[in-house]
Amino acid sequence: MTTPGTPDIPTVADLTSDVLTHRFDDMFNPPGLTNFLGAVQVDHDVVAVRSVNFPPFSHGDAVTGTLYLDGRLLRSYGPTVEVIWRPDQVVRRCTVDGLAIETVTACPPGATGVVVDITVTNQGAETRIVPLAFSLDSTVTAAGKPWLEPSPPSEANTFEAITGRPAVVARAESGSAVSMQGLDGAGGVRDARTVFTELRLEPGGSGRVGYVHVVAGDEDAAAVAYRELVDDVPGAVRRAEEEWNRQLAAAFTPGSGEFSGSMPILRTSSDALRRLYWWGVLGVIWFRRDSAASVLGRAYDTLMPRYWQTTTFIWDYSLSSFVHGLLDPEPMRRYIEHWVSTDIHTHFGIEWQTGGSVGPWYSVNDYAMTRLVRDYVRLSGDRSFLDQRVSAADGPARRVAEHVVEWSQAWKGLRAGSALADYGGIDNLLECVSTYVHEVASLNAANVWCLRAAAEVAELTGDAATAGRLRADADDLAGEVKKLYVDGGGFFHARHPDGRLVPVRHCYDFSTVGTTIAADLADHQRAEMVDFFRRELQTPSWMRALSPYDDDAVFSVRPDHQWNGAYPAWPADAARALVELGAPDVALDWIPGLARTANQGPPGQAHFVEEAEAAVNGGAVKSPPQFPYLIDWACSSAGSWASLVIESVFGVRVGLDGAVTADPIVSRLDPDAVLTGLVVGGVSYDVAADGTVTPA
Repeated sequence: MTTPGTPDIPTVADLTSDVLTHRFDDMFNPPGLTNFLGAVQVDHDVVAVRSVNFPPFSHGDAVTGTLYLDGRLLRSYGPTVEVIWRPDQVVRRCTVDGLAIETVTACPPGATGVVVDITVTNQGAETRIVPLAFSLDSTVTAAGKPWLEPSPPSEANTFEAITGRPAVVARAESGSAVSMQGLDGAGGVRDARTVFTELRLEPGGSGRVGYVHVVAGDEDAAAVAYRELVDDVPGAVRRAEEEWNRQLAAAFTPGSGEFSGSMPILRTSSDALRRLYWWGVLGVIWFRRDSAASVLGRAYDTLMPRYWQTTTFIWDYSLSSFVHGLLDPEPMRRYIEHWVSTDIHTHFGIEWQTGGSVGPWYSVNDYAMTRLVRDYVRLSGDRSFLDQRVSAADGPARRVAEHVVEWSQAWKGLRAGSALADYGGIDNLLECVSTYVHEVASLNAANVWCLRAAAEVAELTGDAATAGRLRADADDLAGEVKKLYVDGGGFFHARHPDGRLVPVRHCYDFSTVGTTIAADLADHQRAEMVDFFRRELQTPSWMRALSPYDDDAVFSVRPDHQWNGAYPAWPADAARALVELGAPDVALDWIPGLARTANQGPPGQAHFVEEAEAAVNGGAVKSPPQFPYLIDWACSSAGSWASLVIESVFGVRVGLDGAVTADPIVSRLDPDAVLTGLVVGGVSYDVAADGTVTPA
C-alpha cells in the first residue's frame, strides 16, 4: 500500500532535487532542462545558460547570460550558489553584498528557447539602486548535416542591438540561423554584447526582470518566438510546470495519447523503492525528442544536455529496453527496424536528423539488438513483427526472426584461436579500462543468453530444429565462458590474443554474467561472485565499476567505468545480478542507500563513489563534465532502475508468448506493495507482493 499522502503518480514537486551547492570551479555538474524539442544547461552563476541546442539549431557549448552585479562579475564574489532542480525548472540562488538573488530557469513548451525569471531582494535597511548587466554570447548555426561530434555544431556570429529594446540579435555568418536574447523590462544594450537594467529596491523589497533566449532559422521567426516569451516570462515558467505535470501523468495512463504505451503504477509504503522506480521512469521520459528535424519521428537521445545530442546509442537504449517496450513501443519498433537496416557491426548508434550511423562499432550491439527485439515482442504482444521482412545494409530482406538468429551466432565470426569471441580493443568496449579487451566474459556470456533467446524465437515461429541446435550451442559456450573464471576470486579473466589470461575485476562481468548465465555457474562460483561484489565494488550509496585492487585502476579517472564511480545502469544491473546469483537480501539491503543517490535529478552519465567525492546528503554525487571526467548530467540508461523494480524486486517474468508470472522478493520491503496497470500485449495486470498476477 502507499504511504498516506504519497501520490501514485509523481508531479514535478515529487521529483524535486535536494538543495545542491557549489562555488567557483567546484566539481559540480550543472543541471539540464528539456521541453522535448531540445535541451539547455544552466551554468555556474545564477542566470547564465549554456548548450542551448534545439535541432536543427545549435550553439555548441556556448555560455551566455552571465550576470554582472553593480558592474562586477557575480562569480568573482565567490558566492555559494544553491541549486534546486525539478523537471520543469531550475532554481538558483545566492546572496551577495546584502542582496538575495533567486532565479527560475525553464524551457517553455513548444519554444526553441529558454527563459530565466530573476528576483533580487534588498536585505539591507536602506533603499538601493541595483545595476544588473548580462554578458551575451551566440554561436548559433543550422549545420545542415549530421551532428557527429560530442558537442553540437557552432559557428561565428555577428551581433546587433535591437532598436528600442534591451535585446540583441545574433546571426550566423553562414546565414543559416539566428538567436535573439534580451530582457523583459526597461534597459539598454552596450556594445551589442551586453544587455543591462537596474532595479530600485526598498529595504526588504524585491524586484524582478526576465531574460529570454530563442533560436530560429531566420530573424522573423526568432522575433515571433522571442515576443511570445518576453511578453510574459512568469507565465512561460508556469506553462513549463503544467506541461511537465501533464507528461508525467500521461506516462502512467494507458491511452493517454502522449505515449504509445504506459508504465505501471507502484503502490508501496517503501519510499526508497518508489524513489528508485520514479527515477528510472523519469530518466527515460527525459530523453524523448519530438523534433520536426528528426527523420525517425519521435526519437530518444542518449545524453544531455552537453554531449551527443541527436544521437541514440544502441547500447544505452537497450539498457532501458524494458521501459521502452512498456512506455513507448511504437518508436521502439521504428528504431529496431532502422538499426536492422544498417550494419550494426560498424557503428554505435544513429543520428536522428539524418538516420545515418555514428561512431565506431560497439561490441555489445548483437546482444543489445536481441534484447530490444525480445522486449518489444513480448511486451507489446506484436509477435507478427518476427515475420516482418527487413533488409540489412549487408544482406537481403529477411524476417526479423532470422536476424535474431543471425545476431545470436555473430560471435562465431569473431573467434581468433579459441572457442570464445574476441571483441576487439578498448574503443569497442569500455574505453577507459585498458585490460578489458578481446575475449571478455561479459559479452561471451551474453552470447549464451542470445542463443537461448533466439531459440525461443525459433520455437515460437515453428522451427524446433533450429531451437534445439541453438540451445545446444548455448550449453557448450557456457562451459567455455566459465574457463575465464578466477577460482576463489569471484571475478574473471580477459583472454588476450597472445593467450595470456589477464584478471579484470570489473562490474560489467559481474552484472552481465549474473543476469545472463547465473544458472550455469556452480554454487561456489555464485557465492564467490557475491562476496567479490560486496568486498570490492559495493559502496553505501553507489558502486565502483572497477575494483580499486585492479592493476588497471591507474589507467583513467573517467568515473563511468573506473574505480572512482560507475555508469548509472551498473548499480541497477548489479542489483539484478545479485538476485539472480541467489543473494536477494544483499540487493534489498542496498536499496535505501541507492535511493539516496536519486536526489540530484535523473541519473548522471556517472556518479562518483563516496571516497572520490563527498556524498550529497548521503547520495553519490554526479560527476562533472570537464576534462578528464567528460561526464554528462543525465543518461538515458536510467530505465534500468525501473527494470530492477519490476523484473527483480517484483520478479515479473514475461514470456515471448506474452504469459505473465511473478516471483517477487518485495515483501521484505513492503508486504502490501503492488504494481497496478502493467499492460502486456494489451492486457492490464496487477502484480501483488505475494506473486499473485491478476488481469484487470
